[in-house]
Amino acid sequence: MPLFKLPAEGKQIDEAMRSFAEKVFASEVKDEGGRHELSPFDVDEICPISLREMQAHMFHMETLSVSMEGKRKKRFQGRKTVNLSIPQSETSSTKLSHIDDFISSSPTYQGVPDFQRVQITGDYASGVTVEDFEVVCQGLYRALCIREKYMRRSSQRFPKTPSKYLRNIDGEAWVAVESFYPVFTPPPKKGEDPFCTDDLPANLGYHLQMKDGVVYIYPNEEAASKDEPMPYPYPNLDDFLDDMNFLLALIAQGPVKTYTHRRLKFLSSKFQVHEMLNEMDELKELKNNPHRDFYNCRKVDTHIHAAACMNQKHLLRFIKKSYQVDADRVVYSTKEKKLTLKELFAKLKMHPYDLTVDSLDVHAGRQTFQRFDKFNDKYNPVGASELRDLYLKTDNYINGEYFATIIKEVGTDLVEAKYQHAEPRLSIYGRSPDEWSKLASWFVCNRIHCPNMTWMIQVPRIYDVFRSKNFLPHFGKMLENIFMPVFEATINPQAHPELSIFLKHITGFDSVDDESKHSGHMFSSKSPKPQEWTMEKNPSYTYYAYYMYANITVLNGLRKERGMNTFLFRPHCGEAGALTHLMTAFMIADNISHGLNLKKSAVLQYLFFLAQIPIAMSPLSNNSLFLEYAKNPFLDFLQKGLMISLSTDDPMQFHFTKVFKLSTCDMCEVARNSVLQCGISHQEKAKFLGNNYLEEGPLGNDIRRTNVAQIRMAYRYETWCYELNLIAEGLKSTE
Repeated sequence: MPLFKLPAEGKQIDEAMRSFAEKVFASEVKDEGGRHELSPFDVDEICPISLREMQAHMFHMETLSVSMEGKRKKRFQGRKTVNLSIPQSETSSTKLSHIDDFISSSPTYQGVPDFQRVQITGDYASGVTVEDFEVVCQGLYRALCIREKYMRRSSQRFPKTPSKYLRNIDGEAWVAVESFYPVFTPPPKKGEDPFCTDDLPANLGYHLQMKDGVVYIYPNEEAASKDEPMPYPYPNLDDFLDDMNFLLALIAQGPVKTYTHRRLKFLSSKFQVHEMLNEMDELKELKNNPHRDFYNCRKVDTHIHAAACMNQKHLLRFIKKSYQVDADRVVYSTKEKKLTLKELFAKLKMHPYDLTVDSLDVHAGRQTFQRFDKFNDKYNPVGASELRDLYLKTDNYINGEYFATIIKEVGTDLVEAKYQHAEPRLSIYGRSPDEWSKLASWFVCNRIHCPNMTWMIQVPRIYDVFRSKNFLPHFGKMLENIFMPVFEATINPQAHPELSIFLKHITGFDSVDDESKHSGHMFSSKSPKPQEWTMEKNPSYTYYAYYMYANITVLNGLRKERGMNTFLFRPHCGEAGALTHLMTAFMIADNISHGLNLKKSAVLQYLFFLAQIPIAMSPLSNNSLFLEYAKNPFLDFLQKGLMISLSTDDPMQFHFTKVFKLSTCDMCEVARNSVLQCGISHQEKAKFLGNNYLEEGPLGNDIRRTNVAQIRMAYRYETWCYELNLIAEGLKSTE
């Protein structure tokens, strides 16, 4: 069923869409900070796009005849309960089976205890008119197709269930294609050295060239001179901008906002009824599950920064211990002279013995609320940048030895706890091309390996700082410094042994900084190319995100071809700033950290639910920066069925206990989500969650390992399928 094909005057329609999108963006920037919740009926106030214009330019509904409208109305108004259909597991099937048939025929469903299901009966009603419902379904369908396209191109994750529904809508057979899946480095075998460089692959001899902010791969220099790149998945900027403009228009359209707002209200109410009816049955399941409880379920801190991965007491204890052992060791160098640790503290007019947690002053409090600048200052112990450089940096006079020791101590604590894992982030700034080699050397020389840790790279969005100090000539150079060394190490690992080993331990890239800072720039076809971005102004969040995604996509294609691990794009997103950040993440991010602003957009929140995009939420971090603890939407998102995990962000600054009214099943569900979301290997996930963890619903849950009730898993899966099935039903009438 060919939906959303542009007519002959496609270019005119496309230009109109761009114009609409620019108005929406301008409205977003103007109103940001003044809105907390979007009403489903305030489209005229927020968006200058009228419903009639949107229908004319976006969905071309004017081509439908009055007689067809009458037939559809008749069909919908005569329909009673919408039957829940479940996608069949056979890879070649184009059919959806009814829930009762699925339960009776599925061997795994036989292991799900009987429970009370919430069902809606009576005349069909979606909260919007029949015509609007079809338009809404078309928009949601295309939005899901857009995300699926970008995830597959970049070897990131898109769930099987919505993919099966999309193929069913297309009238095509769904086929599981494992080549689209990400690849993570398996854990070293017993006795194997994780830093061994003996078996590094040979040099491919490819030629690399950055063109318009994206690294292109050529078999040799001659092919580069002819502009004949190798067939890797290079993203198309025009396609991306068209998809972005479509989503910008979609999230501002009245009927879509009304429909998604009502569906989210229904999901919240439905869970509360489910909990009231089945809470005791879920608890009974867990009580009958031997050995396993919340404390010995695997859980992963999916959002944690390495420079603050220790709590403040740990840091204080280490500073005092280092002074006792290394007081006379030369640890710091100034322009004038080199200083021992004792001389450094004397210069700062303090003694480690006198330090307390309070005087260390690394804990974020009320004074950091809405003040990202003060928050960043908290990384300086006792307010001294010298101590940050000495204890929390990888590149210093002692080659980051203290920082490595602290991280290894945190890793030892995790191993002793056994069931806790973490994914710390290390920084690459893009200021110079040798950052990667220095970081890799620090990692390998200090032999920083912990079975309970995987690593990510965070890229701060601070091009404006570097440009103002003339460290970089243009934004393209920053991208080149970030990605070119990784491409070179992938093509010729033997020439970059330390970096090649380091990359095996990396699972993804993060984009970080203060989202509340507006660039005022809308990413469009008129935007300067990265090599042309010579101004001191910072590019927009979407500009950064697109070029990171584009290079990660090409890099993953190359690394997968070489049998190497691939990388996910997992940015900080939705902590503050415009909704366009979350819209961009919906398109190109595997998962995100924070996601607070989803509560401002019913459309995006519903899309994140339909695509089950993982969100690592940090209520304590948000409480000190952007959103009071009591207003945090974590519990609301969890109840609706979004894929939520809890994370610490910065234990050094936010190390207190999280308090929510969660049941044991809730907590174990969040823990299971964190393992699914993280970048640990397939082998480890199979061990922690069960061999079928890649399946969705109760089929993919092993209660003996996850302690998540099968009743809860069945409820989540059936609710998810019901919402996807509504879209399929709405599109049937357009056939």
